[in-house]
Parts: sequence; structure tokens; C-alpha cells
Amino acid sequence: MDLSNLKPAKGSVRTNKRVGRGQGSGQGGTSTRGHKGAKSRSGYSSKSGFEGGQMPLYRRVPKFGFKNINRVEYAGVNIDVIQGLIESKGITLINPEVLYENGLVSKSDLVKILGRGELKAKVEVFAHAFSASAVAAIEAQGGTVNKIQ
Repeated sequence: MDLSNLKPAKGSVRTNKRVGRGQGSGQGGTSTRGHKGAKSRSGYSSKSGFEGGQMPLYRRVPKFGFKNINRVEYAGVNIDVIQGLIESKGITLINPEVLYENGLVSKSDLVKILGRGELKAKVEVFAHAFSASAVAAIEAQGGTVNKIQ
């Protein structure tokens, strides 16, 4: 075998259907588009969700609710989770990068520290938001709270 006798596998290559080339071809006349209607015309393209004139699903189903485009979504991290990090890893500086490395938040998440649980060690915390109970718990142990803008 060499480059002079290479050819595609049997049945893998077909000749194109040449429509609209006269009645003798078998695809003359309507050119396989059927008779009349929008689909037979040139330039036809279906609107997404169009159901042939039947009321489309997106109009049959009732709409409700409201999405606030100004909502700020935070990934919550509780005090007990921070205490667990201090005990297992000996970390005294908590910031979003440390939380990301330990699989607690995603890389682009805004972090909010929440007050569930008990803190037993002094710790410096950097986050985008804090609950009042979390601030009280951190400062009660002599730790510092730093808000990231």
C-alpha cells in the first residue's frame, strides 16, 4: 500500500443529491420540497419555538416570579467550618484563597462569614461580607475582621 492507491472506505462517500436539474433527474419540479407552504419557499427559516401555528409551549405555560438583576450572591462559610480548618490545618489567616484551596468555595465566589458554631482560637479573617454574630464571635476571641471591597 502506498499513496497512489489510497481511497475512502466502501460506502463512506456518496455523491450529492442534485435537486432542481430537470424532470429526468427525479428531483425536478418541486426539488423535494413538496407543494406550497412556507417550507417550500426560498429563504425560509423556522422561528425557534414555532409549533406550526399551534400556541407554543412558552406561551401556554403561565409566567410568575421575578429575578432581581442587582442581587449579590454570596457563598456562606460558617464559624464552625473555620474552626475545623484551624484544628486540622493550623491556619490562622482565613481569606477566599485559603477557602478555595480547601474546597469550600469556588474561585470567583464572593464570601460571607456566618455565625453558626463556636470559635475557640484567635484568627484573622478576610471576606466580602460578615454577619453580626460572626463578627461578635471572631472579635470575642481577639481575632480581626477585614472586609474585602
